[in-house]
Amino acid sequence: MSGGKAPLIPEQRQQELLRLLQGSGVLSIRELTDRLNVSHMTVRRDIAALEQSGQVVSVQGGVRLTDWSGSTPPRERASRAALEMPRKQAVARAALELVEDAMVVYLDAGTTCQEVVPLLKDRTGLTVVTNDFHAALGLMALPSVHAIHTGGEADADSGSSSGPLAARTVAALNIDVAFLSTGTWDLSHGVTSHNSDKVLLKRAVMESAASVALLADSTKWGGVERFTVARLSELDTVVTDADLPAEVAGSIEARGPRVLRAQA
Repeated sequence: MSGGKAPLIPEQRQQELLRLLQGSGVLSIRELTDRLNVSHMTVRRDIAALEQSGQVVSVQGGVRLTDWSGSTPPRERASRAALEMPRKQAVARAALELVEDAMVVYLDAGTTCQEVVPLLKDRTGLTVVTNDFHAALGLMALPSVHAIHTGGEADADSGSSSGPLAARTVAALNIDVAFLSTGTWDLSHGVTSHNSDKVLLKRAVMESAASVALLADSTKWGGVERFTVARLSELDTVVTDADLPAEVAGSIEARGPRVLRAQA
Protein backbone atom coordinates (compact mmCIF):
# COMPACT_ATOMS: atom_id res chain seq x y z
CA MET A 1 0.00 0.00 0.00
CA SER A 2 1.07 3.56 -0.63
CA GLY A 3 2.46 5.46 2.32
CA GLY A 4 0.83 8.67 1.08
CA LYS A 5 -1.62 10.66 3.12
CA ALA A 6 -5.21 9.46 2.79
CA PRO A 7 -7.59 12.00 1.22
CA LEU A 8 -9.90 13.81 3.59
CA ILE A 9 -13.58 12.98 3.67
CA PRO A 10 -15.95 15.91 2.91
CA GLU A 11 -16.57 16.73 6.58
CA GLN A 12 -12.82 16.87 7.28
CA ARG A 13 -12.18 19.03 4.20
CA GLN A 14 -14.91 21.45 5.20
CA GLN A 15 -13.49 21.78 8.72
CA GLU A 16 -10.05 22.46 7.24
CA LEU A 17 -11.57 25.03 4.88
CA LEU A 18 -13.14 26.80 7.88
CA ARG A 19 -9.81 26.70 9.73
CA LEU A 20 -8.06 28.34 6.77
CA LEU A 21 -10.72 31.04 6.58
CA GLN A 22 -10.41 31.76 10.29
CA GLY A 23 -6.81 32.72 9.65
CA SER A 24 -7.44 34.81 6.52
CA GLY A 25 -11.06 35.98 6.63
CA VAL A 26 -11.38 35.59 2.85
CA LEU A 27 -9.68 33.24 0.39
CA SER A 28 -9.86 32.71 -3.35
CA ILE A 29 -11.04 29.47 -4.95
CA ARG A 30 -7.55 29.03 -6.39
CA GLU A 31 -5.88 29.34 -2.98
CA LEU A 32 -8.27 26.77 -1.52
CA THR A 33 -7.68 24.24 -4.32
CA ASP A 34 -3.93 24.58 -3.74
CA ARG A 35 -4.08 24.33 0.04
CA LEU A 36 -6.60 21.49 0.17
CA ASN A 37 -5.05 19.73 -2.85
CA VAL A 38 -8.43 19.08 -4.46
CA SER A 39 -10.21 20.11 -7.65
CA HIS A 40 -11.94 23.41 -8.33
CA MET A 41 -15.34 21.70 -8.35
CA THR A 42 -14.67 19.87 -5.06
CA VAL A 43 -13.93 23.21 -3.38
CA ARG A 44 -17.12 24.69 -4.84
CA ARG A 45 -19.16 21.75 -3.51
CA ASP A 46 -17.65 22.18 -0.05
CA ILE A 47 -18.36 25.92 -0.13
CA ALA A 48 -21.95 25.24 -1.19
CA ALA A 49 -22.41 22.84 1.75
CA LEU A 50 -20.93 25.34 4.23
CA GLU A 51 -22.96 28.17 2.72
CA GLN A 52 -26.15 26.16 3.12
CA SER A 53 -25.33 25.69 6.81
CA GLY A 54 -24.75 29.45 7.15
CA GLN A 55 -21.04 29.28 8.01
CA VAL A 56 -19.59 30.96 4.89
CA VAL A 57 -20.65 33.42 2.20
CA SER A 58 -19.46 33.35 -1.42
CA VAL A 59 -17.80 36.49 -2.78
CA GLN A 60 -16.63 37.08 -6.33
CA GLY A 61 -13.80 34.61 -6.96
CA GLY A 62 -13.72 33.27 -3.41
CA VAL A 63 -15.38 32.80 -0.06
CA ARG A 64 -15.44 34.43 3.39
CA LEU A 65 -16.67 33.54 6.84
CA THR A 66 -20.24 34.64 7.52
CA ASP A 67 -19.23 36.54 10.65
CA TRP A 68 -16.00 37.96 9.24
CA SER A 69 -15.59 41.61 10.28
CA GLY A 70 -14.71 42.54 6.70
CA SER A 71 -18.27 41.93 5.54
CA THR A 72 -19.33 45.56 5.45
CA PRO A 73 -19.93 46.59 1.81
CA PRO A 74 -16.88 48.86 1.23
CA ARG A 75 -14.46 46.30 2.65
CA GLU A 76 -16.12 43.45 0.81
CA ARG A 77 -15.45 45.27 -2.45
CA ALA A 78 -11.85 45.70 -1.30
CA SER A 79 -11.59 42.01 -0.42
CA ARG A 80 -12.82 41.03 -3.88
CA ALA A 81 -10.33 43.39 -5.46
CA ALA A 82 -7.49 41.64 -3.63
CA LEU A 83 -8.48 38.19 -4.88
CA GLU A 84 -6.58 36.78 -7.87
CA MET A 85 -5.00 40.14 -8.65
CA PRO A 86 -2.29 38.80 -11.05
CA ARG A 87 -4.99 37.04 -13.08
CA LYS A 88 -7.18 40.13 -13.24
CA GLN A 89 -4.29 42.31 -14.34
CA ALA A 90 -3.27 39.79 -17.01
CA VAL A 91 -6.85 39.64 -18.32
CA ALA A 92 -7.01 43.46 -18.39
CA ARG A 93 -3.75 43.70 -20.36
CA ALA A 94 -5.01 41.17 -22.90
CA ALA A 95 -8.32 43.04 -23.22
CA LEU A 96 -6.48 46.23 -24.11
CA GLU A 97 -5.66 44.88 -27.57
CA LEU A 98 -9.37 45.18 -28.39
CA VAL A 99 -9.35 48.93 -27.71
CA GLU A 100 -8.41 51.43 -30.43
CA ASP A 101 -8.23 55.23 -30.36
CA ALA A 102 -11.54 57.12 -30.68
CA MET A 103 -13.66 54.12 -29.68
CA VAL A 104 -16.71 54.14 -27.42
CA VAL A 105 -15.95 51.49 -24.79
CA TYR A 106 -18.19 50.02 -22.08
CA LEU A 107 -16.67 48.77 -18.82
CA ASP A 108 -18.96 46.61 -16.73
CA ALA A 109 -18.97 46.67 -12.94
CA GLY A 110 -16.35 44.58 -11.23
CA THR A 111 -12.76 44.47 -10.13
CA THR A 112 -11.46 42.88 -13.35
CA CYS A 113 -12.91 45.58 -15.59
CA GLN A 114 -11.63 48.17 -13.13
CA GLU A 115 -8.10 46.96 -13.89
CA VAL A 116 -8.57 48.08 -17.51
CA VAL A 117 -8.97 51.74 -16.47
CA PRO A 118 -5.31 52.72 -15.85
CA LEU A 119 -4.27 50.96 -19.06
CA LEU A 120 -6.35 53.42 -21.12
CA LYS A 121 -4.10 56.39 -20.37
CA ASP A 122 -2.19 56.09 -23.67
CA ARG A 123 -5.30 55.86 -25.84
CA THR A 124 -6.70 59.06 -27.38
CA GLY A 125 -10.22 60.18 -28.14
CA LEU A 126 -11.88 57.46 -26.08
CA THR A 127 -15.39 57.66 -24.66
CA VAL A 128 -15.71 55.17 -21.82
CA VAL A 129 -19.09 54.27 -20.36
CA THR A 130 -19.41 52.42 -17.06
CA ASN A 131 -21.91 51.56 -14.35
CA ASP A 132 -19.11 51.10 -11.82
CA PHE A 133 -18.53 54.00 -9.42
CA HIS A 134 -14.93 52.97 -8.70
CA ALA A 135 -14.10 52.76 -12.40
CA ALA A 136 -15.77 56.13 -13.01
CA LEU A 137 -13.53 57.78 -10.42
CA GLY A 138 -10.48 56.27 -12.07
CA LEU A 139 -11.60 57.45 -15.51
CA MET A 140 -12.02 61.01 -14.26
CA ALA A 141 -8.26 61.06 -13.57
CA LEU A 142 -7.51 60.40 -17.27
CA PRO A 143 -7.65 63.71 -19.21
CA SER A 144 -7.75 61.94 -22.57
CA VAL A 145 -10.93 59.98 -21.72
CA HIS A 146 -14.50 61.28 -21.94
CA ALA A 147 -16.27 59.39 -19.12
CA ILE A 148 -19.99 58.60 -18.92
CA HIS A 149 -21.67 56.94 -15.94
CA THR A 150 -24.90 55.10 -16.64
CA GLY A 151 -26.70 56.20 -13.49
CA GLY A 152 -29.43 53.91 -12.25
CA GLU A 153 -30.20 52.05 -9.04
CA ALA A 154 -27.12 52.17 -6.80
CA ASP A 155 -25.85 49.00 -5.12
CA ALA A 156 -23.44 49.70 -2.25
CA ASP A 157 -22.20 46.10 -2.06
CA SER A 158 -20.88 46.03 -5.63
CA GLY A 159 -20.12 49.74 -5.90
CA SER A 160 -22.16 49.98 -9.10
CA SER A 161 -25.60 50.73 -10.51
CA SER A 162 -28.03 48.85 -12.73
CA GLY A 163 -31.72 48.55 -13.57
CA PRO A 164 -34.03 50.26 -16.11
CA LEU A 165 -32.61 53.79 -15.76
CA ALA A 166 -29.07 52.58 -16.46
CA ALA A 167 -30.35 50.47 -19.36
CA ARG A 168 -32.01 53.53 -20.93
CA THR A 169 -28.73 55.46 -20.81
CA VAL A 170 -26.92 52.62 -22.54
CA ALA A 171 -29.64 52.30 -25.19
CA ALA A 172 -28.91 55.88 -26.30
CA LEU A 173 -25.24 55.08 -27.01
CA ASN A 174 -23.40 53.43 -29.89
CA ILE A 175 -20.74 51.27 -28.24
CA ASP A 176 -17.82 49.90 -30.24
CA VAL A 177 -16.66 47.30 -27.73
CA ALA A 178 -18.30 46.26 -24.46
CA PHE A 179 -16.36 44.49 -21.73
CA LEU A 180 -18.70 42.41 -19.59
CA SER A 181 -17.85 40.93 -16.20
CA THR A 182 -19.26 37.93 -14.39
CA GLY A 183 -18.77 35.89 -11.25
CA THR A 184 -20.06 32.68 -12.88
CA TRP A 185 -19.80 31.17 -16.35
CA ASP A 186 -19.80 27.71 -17.84
CA LEU A 187 -20.27 25.86 -21.11
CA SER A 188 -23.92 24.87 -20.70
CA HIS A 189 -25.39 28.06 -19.21
CA GLY A 190 -22.99 30.72 -20.49
CA VAL A 191 -22.75 33.92 -18.45
CA THR A 192 -25.08 33.99 -15.43
CA SER A 193 -26.01 36.40 -12.63
CA HIS A 194 -27.88 36.33 -9.33
CA ASN A 195 -29.53 39.72 -9.98
CA SER A 196 -32.19 40.41 -12.63
CA ASP A 197 -31.47 44.18 -12.71
CA LYS A 198 -27.86 43.43 -13.60
CA VAL A 199 -29.06 41.09 -16.35
CA LEU A 200 -31.29 43.86 -17.74
CA LEU A 201 -28.35 46.26 -17.99
CA LYS A 202 -25.94 43.71 -19.44
CA ARG A 203 -28.47 42.78 -22.13
CA ALA A 204 -28.97 46.46 -22.99
CA VAL A 205 -25.20 46.83 -23.32
CA MET A 206 -25.03 43.85 -25.66
CA GLU A 207 -27.78 45.34 -27.83
CA SER A 208 -25.90 48.65 -28.12
CA ALA A 209 -22.44 47.18 -28.75
CA ALA A 210 -20.83 46.27 -32.06
CA SER A 211 -18.57 43.79 -30.25
CA VAL A 212 -18.92 42.07 -26.86
CA ALA A 213 -16.02 40.66 -24.85
CA LEU A 214 -16.33 38.76 -21.58
CA LEU A 215 -13.54 39.39 -19.06
CA ALA A 216 -13.53 36.46 -16.63
CA ASP A 217 -10.63 34.63 -15.04
CA SER A 218 -10.51 30.84 -14.81
CA THR A 219 -11.45 30.71 -11.11
CA LYS A 220 -14.98 31.80 -12.03
CA TRP A 221 -15.41 28.99 -14.58
CA GLY A 222 -17.90 26.28 -13.67
CA GLY A 223 -20.28 28.34 -11.52
CA VAL A 224 -23.95 28.94 -12.30
CA GLU A 225 -26.38 31.56 -10.97
CA ARG A 226 -30.16 31.64 -11.36
CA PHE A 227 -30.40 34.12 -14.28
CA THR A 228 -28.84 33.72 -17.72
CA VAL A 229 -27.16 36.84 -19.11
CA ALA A 230 -25.88 35.42 -22.39
CA ARG A 231 -24.98 32.17 -24.06
CA LEU A 232 -21.33 31.89 -25.03
CA SER A 233 -22.39 31.92 -28.69
CA GLU A 234 -23.57 35.53 -28.22
CA LEU A 235 -20.08 36.73 -27.32
CA ASP A 236 -17.41 37.82 -29.79
CA THR A 237 -14.42 37.36 -27.48
CA VAL A 238 -13.64 35.75 -24.15
CA VAL A 239 -10.59 37.09 -22.30
CA THR A 240 -9.44 34.80 -19.50
CA ASP A 241 -6.16 33.50 -18.08
CA ALA A 242 -3.89 30.67 -19.13
CA ASP A 243 -5.09 28.37 -16.32
CA LEU A 244 -8.35 27.80 -18.16
CA PRO A 245 -7.57 24.41 -19.74
CA ALA A 246 -6.85 24.44 -23.48
CA GLU A 247 -9.58 21.86 -24.08
CA VAL A 248 -12.13 24.10 -22.34
CA ALA A 249 -10.99 27.06 -24.44
CA GLY A 250 -11.45 24.89 -27.53
CA SER A 251 -14.99 23.98 -26.49
CA ILE A 252 -15.78 27.67 -25.98
CA GLU A 253 -14.38 28.60 -29.39
CA ALA A 254 -16.50 25.85 -30.95
CA ARG A 255 -19.50 27.90 -29.83
CA GLY A 256 -18.28 31.02 -31.63
CA PRO A 257 -16.21 33.46 -29.57
CA ARG A 258 -12.45 33.86 -29.87
CA VAL A 259 -10.66 33.00 -26.63
CA LEU A 260 -7.65 34.98 -25.38
CA ARG A 261 -5.78 33.19 -22.58
CA ALA A 262 -3.48 35.64 -20.79
CA GLN A 263 -0.42 34.57 -18.82
CA ALA A 264 -0.59 35.90 -15.26
